[in-house]
Amino acid sequence: MPVPTKEEANTLLHSHVKDEYQRLHALMVATGMEGYALQLEEDPRLWFVTGLLHDLDYELHPDAHPGPSLAWFKEWDYPEALIHAVEAHAYGYHHFKTLPQTRLAAALLACDEISGIFYAYRKMNPVPYSQMKASSIKKKFKEPGFAAKIDRSSITLGCEKLGIPLDDHIANLIRFLAPLD
Repeated sequence: MPVPTKEEANTLLHSHVKDEYQRLHALMVATGMEGYALQLEEDPRLWFVTGLLHDLDYELHPDAHPGPSLAWFKEWDYPEALIHAVEAHAYGYHHFKTLPQTRLAAALLACDEISGIFYAYRKMNPVPYSQMKASSIKKKFKEPGFAAKIDRSSITLGCEKLGIPLDDHIANLIRFLAPLD
């Protein structure tokens, strides 16, 4: 099953997603995923592309997400690992009950929602990712009123399934996202 190149995935993202925040979100998640792939000695292209495309249908089909994407990925003969990860990142939403069964799926769950906390923190305190302090991000994570729509339980579940403490996850993402500065 083919894994698209980063360039092909980026073209696909731009053809389906017009909102600049959603594009940035996809890039943040993809960058975090690629960082984990390198750290865990996994396929960095598969992990990056999974992160980049995980919300491909969200803008047009928010109430059915990620159902349309899953159908597209199957039609395009994308790897089952990517399909499982995208399905599992919707655990608990709509009718999706698939728990992450792979490190790829766990990493996507761990990286997806927390990117919103990083984004909101940076809007409030415009510093480069490389200058963020893990303790400050964790403090915001613990404040339910900060970035209130962020599902912190999915981040916690992703970290648990990935086998990484939240503190380490936050520190890793600061390091992984630094190239986006």
